[in-house]
Amino acid sequence: MGKAKWWTALAVGAAFLASDGVQAQDHSEPRGFVGLSFVAGNPLGDLGNFFDQGFGAQLDGSWAMTEDGRLRLRADVGALVYGHERFGLCHPVGCRIGVDLTTTNNIFFAGIGPEYALSAGDFEPYVFGTMGLSYFATISSLSGADEYNDYFDTTNYSDVVMAWTFGGGARVRVHQGAHPVSLDFGLERHENGIANFLTEGDIFDNPDGSITLFPNRSEANLMTFRFGVSVGFGGERLD
Repeated sequence: MGKAKWWTALAVGAAFLASDGVQAQDHSEPRGFVGLSFVAGNPLGDLGNFFDQGFGAQLDGSWAMTEDGRLRLRADVGALVYGHERFGLCHPVGCRIGVDLTTTNNIFFAGIGPEYALSAGDFEPYVFGTMGLSYFATISSLSGADEYNDYFDTTNYSDVVMAWTFGGGARVRVHQGAHPVSLDFGLERHENGIANFLTEGDIFDNPDGSITLFPNRSEANLMTFRFGVSVGFGGERLD
């Protein structure tokens, strides 16, 4: 994969929180953070010809590598659903038992790399870059028409590519203590290079029960927007 020769611009504005019940700080700043976020993704470039948006979730964590806590090692893992199809079928024993066939088009991603943060009281902006993998997978599953549990699932098509992610955000502290809680806002660019994938309508069911796939091949870069909660840990008690 070629080197990414561009800069990611980030503008995150957050100005709020004047709480009467803020506790006096009796712990040092946390050494690490664990966060869970809702993610909305927009395709970039040619990928926008295949779908409009995707939604999912992301889990991230970071740990300070220097004494001042600014340079950290960060790891991300997440999933984005950019297509969904669902329709009812008759069970093989008869239509008295209904089943639903659900097909989802997904992007699973994971990466690790440096994060640099600047703490300014309850407001902490940060930037980061990671290297990892993106897994494009279209998965079909069967479930009862009145239930949510999947009985069977099959990966119809998949592709794995090297991925680079560049981004940043800000944590806004809303609770102090041994495990401070922050709201976490972020903007990230995912450089996935060229990938093979399916979208809605790319699986054709043949009369004999077989299927025909119509895969796409395109640049697969994304911009994602995050909003979630981050919890700090590893701070020492100040006596």
